[in-house]
Formats: sequence, structure tokens, C-alpha cells
Amino acid sequence: MPQLLLASGSPRRRELLTQIGVPYITLSADIDETPLKDEAALAYVQRLARSKAEAGLLQLVNDSAYSTACVLGADTALVLDGRILGKPVDQADALAMLAALSHREHEVLTAIAVVDEQHCETRVVSSRVRFRSISVQEARAYWASGEPQDKAGSYGIQGLGAVFVESLSGSYSAVVGLPLCETAELLQRFGIPCWQCLEGDKP
Repeated sequence: MPQLLLASGSPRRRELLTQIGVPYITLSADIDETPLKDEAALAYVQRLARSKAEAGLLQLVNDSAYSTACVLGADTALVLDGRILGKPVDQADALAMLAALSHREHEVLTAIAVVDEQHCETRVVSSRVRFRSISVQEARAYWASGEPQDKAGSYGIQGLGAVFVESLSGSYSAVVGLPLCETAELLQRFGIPCWQCLEGDKP
């Protein structure tokens, strides 16, 4: 069975892979995440997921221990009115994002890519999230919690920010950062099954 390497520093993606029983090793894949000129959000998340996976694979080129390994890369973008909302640069930026998202629906795009030495496959999942109204006082208190600081769109659906979510259409795990249904399917195509934690329980 090929070994899986996760090209991500996200603790949320690590938790999600563990949730479906897939062992992995993490590695860093620092790439430039600046959107290209006139780049659509869909193309952006696909490009970044693939670039992260390929950057991870490049680190293994001269290591025979990983000659059959696969690398998983992922990227999530929050889109409002056709604009990608990234991580806030400061409090004012975060408050502006939360005000824009308040009492509105936005799209969350998450792309995954798996690569080995032979080929690369990608998937993209689109979800719709609707927020209730958020007061300025709530937004300030939420910023003070520290949670929005490293989150695209200035919120985390798996954390304190869940109280803003009025409805969700699509994949919850994709909004968190890794669409588990599609990830499991893609890994299976590379010979990596989920639920490996159950193998020891087989008769």
C-alpha cells in the first residue's frame, strides 16, 4: 500500500484524515498563494491544491523510502460576490469581512489533489453557507477570541464561528478544509483505503 503524505500545516485537515482512519505523514509545502490576475476562484483553488501536492512530491524525489508514496494537497477559498476572501491582515480587515458576510450566503470552494510519480488527480467541492446577522459587538468579541486570525473569511465553522451559520448546503467537512467523501474516493483510486484503523479488528 502506498504511503500518504499530507502537504499541509492545517491541524483541521490532519484531524479530518485521522477521523476516516487514514495514516499519514505531514510535510511542509510553502508556495505563493497570491491569486493570478483575473484568476477565477475555481481555478485558483485547483491550482493551489495541485501546486501544494506537487511541491510535496518534489521533496521526496531523492528519498527511496518514499518511492511509491502519494501526496495530498488541499486548498479552501471563501467567495463572496466573485471575490476571494483570504485570511484577515488585521482586526479591521476581519471586521469588514464579517460585516460583508452578515445575513448573506457565500460560497466555499475546497479543492484536493493527489499526486504520485505517474499522475495527478483533483476534485473540487462547492458548498453554500448562509450567515445570520452579526452585530459589531459580536464581531469584535469573536476577533478577541483569536479564532478568526488564521481563517479564510475570518471565521471557523468548526469552532466558535459556528454560531453565525444559519444554514449550509453541501459538505461540512469541505468547509472545514477537507471534503471527506471525495478525499476517500480519490485516495482509494491511488490504492489507499480509509478505515485502516479497523484492519486489526478483522477476524
